Amino acid sequence: TSITSSKIQVNGVHLHYQQTGEGSHAVLLLPGMLGSGQTDFGPQLKSMNKQLFTVVAWDPRGYGESIPPSRDFPPDFFERDAKDAVDLMQALKFKKFSLLGWSDGGITALIAAAKYPALIHKLVVWGANASVTQEDVRIYNGIRDVSKWSEKVKKPLEELYGHTYFAKTCEAWVDGICRFAEKSDGNICQELLPDIKCPTFIIHGEKDPLVPQAHAEYIHKHIKGSRLLLMPEGKHNLHLRFAEDFNRHVEDFLQ
Repeated sequence: TSITSSKIQVNGVHLHYQQTGEGSHAVLLLPGMLGSGQTDFGPQLKSMNKQLFTVVAWDPRGYGESIPPSRDFPPDFFERDAKDAVDLMQALKFKKFSLLGWSDGGITALIAAAKYPALIHKLVVWGANASVTQEDVRIYNGIRDVSKWSEKVKKPLEELYGHTYFAKTCEAWVDGICRFAEKSDGNICQELLPDIKCPTFIIHGEKDPLVPQAHAEYIHKHIKGSRLLLMPEGKHNLHLRFAEDFNRHVEDFLQ
């Protein structure tokens, strides 16, 4: 089936989303920093089982085609994204749905699953973290300057945003996420993890250069009954690089 693309007004902004499939199980894909459905989830939109699932990939406010507004990073930006995501799915008339969150989208998904338990069926996160350590701050500052990014990663984002917005938003993100490290425990959403009651699957690439494995282990330890899968060759973008394996594991878990 085809992939449709549309916008809907949610919480005062026009959110862009892509949708495909006609299955009874609705799934929302949540992209990472600067991400959109189009840049972050090509293989999932294309290849996830369309008989079993209805797949929705959204662009959070200020990202992708959900501009305006410009993206900003107030202290509660993850909570804001979580509310937008859930309200989007309700506006699309999905009563209950599963969340697949990558990186920042994984953090958003953790918060949404904890805060809106009646709406979330199952949860899959990868490349996510519930706190920010000094080591993380060092890693984030290493990606602050987008001119040092690899051409492959940079190109689709420059095409999507233009160089100025892309560069400026990346810097603003680094500042926004590093602010969490100023708290004594670097907490983003650690206290919410025990509130997550839905079946949860955490995937982590053992070669992820952006998110140390300790984060995945911490999330696994604090969500009761969760499953953790380590992919030895996986990096941060394991769902793109190993799309077939990833999709298979996720579909098995969601059924």
